[in-house]
Amino acid sequence: MVLIDGTLIRTRRRTGRAYRRNYSGKHRSHGLHFLALTDEKGRLIWISAARPGRTHDNTAARHDHILAHLRAAGLGALADLGFRGLDSDIRDPVIFTGYTASRTHKLTPGQKEANRVLDVGRAPVEHGFAHLKNWRTLTKLRADPARATSSCALCSS
Repeated sequence: MVLIDGTLIRTRRRTGRAYRRNYSGKHRSHGLHFLALTDEKGRLIWISAARPGRTHDNTAARHDHILAHLRAAGLGALADLGFRGLDSDIRDPVIFTGYTASRTHKLTPGQKEANRVLDVGRAPVEHGFAHLKNWRTLTKLRADPARATSSCALCSS
């Protein structure tokens, strides 16, 4: 079992039309989006290439063919609600996400408990990202975003 999550690593705003795609409306800042796989202890196993900050977790996972790689390795992944809808195979799911409530559909006590258990299991991936973001080189990247991938790979090893 692995843990998967995506994060935005903030960068300095660069001028020009080409860098507008690095703006994340959710976080209201410029940055680069990374996906990471960690083990149960929060150690980084794999980190994706840098993508524009506006990229959604599902989109990044589809571009990296995460489902195919996990199926080939025979692994399952715990994920947050950002990955909901990525795995459409109901009989043999690879990515496990929590339940979501809506205005008309409230969560049952069993679903709330399942979400709590999932959150406890997912905590190490958040610790892995916290460790990655503690590197001062990644706090405010000033280099070309294309070089951020090699910086992140260096910091994760």
